[in-house]
Amino acid sequence: MRWALIKAAAAGTTMVALAFLIPLGLMVQQTARERAFTAAERQAAALGPALAITTEQDAIDRAVASTDAGAQGRMAVHLPVPAGAVGAGGAGAGVAGAGRAAGEGPGGPTIGEGRATAADVATAGGQGRAFTVAVPGGYALLQPVAVDTGRTAVVEVFVAESDLTRGVSTAWLVLSAVALGLVAVSVLVADRMGGRIVASARRLAAAARSLGAGNLAVRLPVEGKQVDGSPEELREAAHAFNTMADRVVQLLAAERELAADLSHRMRTPLTVLRLNAASLGHGDAADATRHAVAQLEREVDQIIRSARRAPEDAPAVAVGCDAAEVIRERVGFWSALAEDEGRRWQLAGAERPAPVPVQRGDLAAAVDALLGNVFRHTAVGTAFSVDVLATDGSVIVLVGDAGPGYSDPATALRRGEGHGGEGSTGLGLDIVRKLAESTGGDLALGRSAVLGGAETTLRLRTRPEEAPPVRIGRRRTRGALFPK
Repeated sequence: MRWALIKAAAAGTTMVALAFLIPLGLMVQQTARERAFTAAERQAAALGPALAITTEQDAIDRAVASTDAGAQGRMAVHLPVPAGAVGAGGAGAGVAGAGRAAGEGPGGPTIGEGRATAADVATAGGQGRAFTVAVPGGYALLQPVAVDTGRTAVVEVFVAESDLTRGVSTAWLVLSAVALGLVAVSVLVADRMGGRIVASARRLAAAARSLGAGNLAVRLPVEGKQVDGSPEELREAAHAFNTMADRVVQLLAAERELAADLSHRMRTPLTVLRLNAASLGHGDAADATRHAVAQLEREVDQIIRSARRAPEDAPAVAVGCDAAEVIRERVGFWSALAEDEGRRWQLAGAERPAPVPVQRGDLAAAVDALLGNVFRHTAVGTAFSVDVLATDGSVIVLVGDAGPGYSDPATALRRGEGHGGEGSTGLGLDIVRKLAESTGGDLALGRSAVLGGAETTLRLRTRPEEAPPVRIGRRRTRGALFPK
């Protein structure tokens, strides 16, 4: 934007300067030309009184020498034929004085160095009016002067080419300097204005990026020295940004309160469930049920506290956990239900630690979502497996089953669009995908090469640099995984 304003200002000022300075320069050139001819006319008129008094060659010679043009050899006087001379009016009848340049004048001698032709001199004397003719090196002004009745002398003043352009080059240089000065001033002003506009636009962009990064407290100044000189439109944009940021904060607060209220509604059915679980007596199933209800109550309490806490008030939580330990715990939890439904299952690769940069609760929720899909979308008795593979740059979790598989993997990955039947919200795989992408990893859906059903591949990156591709293969056979 800054360069665009500078270019526009330079182009506009240049066009305006050319529109005014070119005609002004031409006018200066014309003025110099007219000044040169006017000076020549004054020089010619200066001899009028002398010619009116006498036409003696010596007297006229002295009068010519007394003028500036005569002293420079630029003036000549073509005298008429003396009164009473034989052949008056005939061409060539005059005699040049001693030591003077002689030539044909209006019937008489020529005093000084004449450059005009005899025909031009005769025309000027005959017409009785002044005019200029082109001669080598410039122009000659021919001015007729009546010396007495019936006789006319012609004064010739030479105007050199250099006289016609005297001072024009200097004028052009001055005008060019003025034009460059105007362009420089306009560029400076445009740069200052552009700098203010660009600074305001950059502050707006930086605030938008900061808000997008989660800084809900960022606001833009709309008055004061920091925004002096900013366009009114950018001030309005800053005001609109501040209004939007305030609205976002209000909406997030309302959303947190809504989430807390909805979570609080679960307390009543959880209380009933806990009381019913307490009446189940003793046994593995009863203990597992009570444990699950207690864990569910803890999760609901945590959701309520997190929802009502503003993001800036959230305590710092150490990020990172052992994926192998979390997976062993969650698979152990689901194994009780698997035994009740007659499902064969297998856990492999979770013997060694596999640290990942995610919170333990988030990873547990993702594993529960993957295993919950197996139990929800496959028939009772369908086998499943969980494999953990740790590499230098990532930890890969594969959950496969022997069910029908994914009918439309692309739709299943879109939030809220999966068709899982009754009780399904379509959010489980999206939660898992977001967890993977938070580490730079990904989530892939496909078909299990061993069990023949669906296979979900969760890849969690453990370091930012790109890890080399890993070929995932299984050396086990179906019979080895699930012995009959």
